[in-house]
Amino acid sequence: MLDAGNTLPFIARYRKEATGTLDEEELRSIVTLLESLRTLDDRRATILAAIDEQGKLTPELRLQIEAATARTALEDLYAPYKQKRRTRATIAKELGLQPLAERILAQDRHSEAPAAAALAFVCEGAPDVESVLAGARDIVAEAISDNANVRAVLRDKALRFGEVAATKIDDAEDERSVFQLYYAFKLRVDRIRPHQILALNRGETLKVLRVHLDVQERDWHGAIFGVYPINPRSPWADELRSAADDSGKRLLLPSIERDVRNHLTEQAEQHAIQVFAANLRGLLNQPPLAGHTVLGIDPGFRTGSKVAVVDPSGRLLATATIYPHPPQNQRREATTALRKLIEQHRVTLITIGNGTASRETEMLVAEMIRDWRSEIGDRRLGTGAAISNLQSQVSNLQYLIVNEAGASVYSASTLARAELPDLDVSLRGAVSIARRAQDPLAELVKIDPKSIGVGLYQHDVDQKALSRTLDGVVESAVNQVGVDLNTASPALLTYVAGVGPKLAEKIVAYRDEQGPFPNRAAVKKVAGLGPKAFEQAAGFLRVREGSEPLDASAIHPESYATARQVLKLAGVEMTAPAPVRLESLTALRTRVTLPQIATQLGAGEPTLADIFEQLVRPGRDPREDVPAPILRSEVLSMDDLKPGLRLMGTVRNVVDFGAFVDIGVKQDGLLHRSRLPDGAVLGVGDIIEVEVLSVEQGRGRIALGWPDLRQADWAVKP
Repeated sequence: MLDAGNTLPFIARYRKEATGTLDEEELRSIVTLLESLRTLDDRRATILAAIDEQGKLTPELRLQIEAATARTALEDLYAPYKQKRRTRATIAKELGLQPLAERILAQDRHSEAPAAAALAFVCEGAPDVESVLAGARDIVAEAISDNANVRAVLRDKALRFGEVAATKIDDAEDERSVFQLYYAFKLRVDRIRPHQILALNRGETLKVLRVHLDVQERDWHGAIFGVYPINPRSPWADELRSAADDSGKRLLLPSIERDVRNHLTEQAEQHAIQVFAANLRGLLNQPPLAGHTVLGIDPGFRTGSKVAVVDPSGRLLATATIYPHPPQNQRREATTALRKLIEQHRVTLITIGNGTASRETEMLVAEMIRDWRSEIGDRRLGTGAAISNLQSQVSNLQYLIVNEAGASVYSASTLARAELPDLDVSLRGAVSIARRAQDPLAELVKIDPKSIGVGLYQHDVDQKALSRTLDGVVESAVNQVGVDLNTASPALLTYVAGVGPKLAEKIVAYRDEQGPFPNRAAVKKVAGLGPKAFEQAAGFLRVREGSEPLDASAIHPESYATARQVLKLAGVEMTAPAPVRLESLTALRTRVTLPQIATQLGAGEPTLADIFEQLVRPGRDPREDVPAPILRSEVLSMDDLKPGLRLMGTVRNVVDFGAFVDIGVKQDGLLHRSRLPDGAVLGVGDIIEVEVLSVEQGRGRIALGWPDLRQADWAVKP
């Protein structure tokens, strides 16, 4: 299906019978594995061709190469035949010392002494016995290092018993002691965690740490002598022992260290990318706060805080710049300006970006709301409608801290210039912050996923792999929710299965010129949108109140006939009220089982189950199942926090060692993984109850626990 041009969202949603109802994440894992296997096969073909060209491809070697299931195994088999730069071994071979090297490897107990045998090989390049034997040992050392079995055994031992060690480089600068934990670090390879690997790599890159892999001598001796055993009764035993030591220290161990560290780095990067992806997914799947007129604040100190007001549809109403913080400290003027905007545009929600000056701005907003409520309560202004409305508005006014990552990137983007052409770039970020509460997904798709910044060590991982994974997350989120064909921005349409950036621009341009699409089929008139693109995209596009009622659902046009048959069996129209449809369709399922209906209509059961769901609640937004963000009207300080205090918080970031939780104070608290119940999995945006365990004012650290989790329950957690 992939090779036929089908997209993952389409396969996951509309080909469930073919996939056995595998979800999108499972399918992405299969695609990743498929790509890896195809890459491996390409490398296998290259290696076979290279060895065959040398005339050294034996039937046995071909079978070994064809049976290899890992890239390292392939490279180990290829090592003896790979074109190398001129080494000590190749020089020795050029001097004709290969026969002597073979005698070292043979370990013949009846052979003549090495010194006597070496006399026959003395030449200009090796003018004495010792240089002859040294050259022969160089050939043996390289042969040992190139042996696939030796490498495989040693690599396995290094991965199981090796130790990653790090020390601080003398005179290295580490101003904030970021890498202090690793100044004298040692941990077994099989116990080291991904974030530790990435930290060590960064410390090494910054020339703060010296990192190396320690492998016990018994392990690398065992790997070599298991394949090249020493015959203690052979006169050549010492030569082999010396060549083995040289091979291990000079060739094998450095090479295996590179392999092991590359392996650890690859695993750590994959893990970090998956953590980033999970966090991004949580952020994109935050429920929209529809119906609010929002005042967004992009906080700042020296250049002021930028303010923007948008109506419930996201249309910009007003902008301003206030200077409540140092160095200007115009707090009263800022409060007056905010009140005026809120009252004038009937603002119902304030959003504050979580960057620089975020908490100071939060305190300003909380104090403004508190004082305003108090003033209105004390007024004796009668019971006029205007006063009553203002009292109601202010009493319900709340604020929300939103993730502002990428707002500055959006502000300077081509898309922002097209959406807000007459607005100063510094104010566009405030517009984005306001819109993020109304529909996080619709706003965040306008930003490069890497710029959203909900990961750990994101700049240290493979950037192509990161981009590919994050783009997949955005694509998945967009298609799970669906896109309104008549209101979606080009950025949102870009991620619809089968569309892409160029086609998205054409769809919007056609819509602007011709007016709203009356139905899904009308999108076929857009130049460049062929039958395949329509097949992939149609089910994820929504046309509400159009000429075809089914277009508002996630039912694919290819299943419209089946959907109409279901409605006919239920005796109800798609235009009937939702409660009526639910009653009729439930009655049908009571009379006839799903397998029976599937057989009668010639449809697959998974597809039929989806059709039933969509007929009841067409185009339902899956984000409705997610708890709404915590809205606040008051602010806490760290002075208010005491051990044992329980609070509701929002998970802001999830990392290997736990989760950072916003509990409404300046500093996010850390809920360490050891303090989570067994099996608990947190995601960005989750609303959870936490308990304050300790507060370190000086270091700005808050330790959080899981309420009612007994010490014994988490103390043993690995």
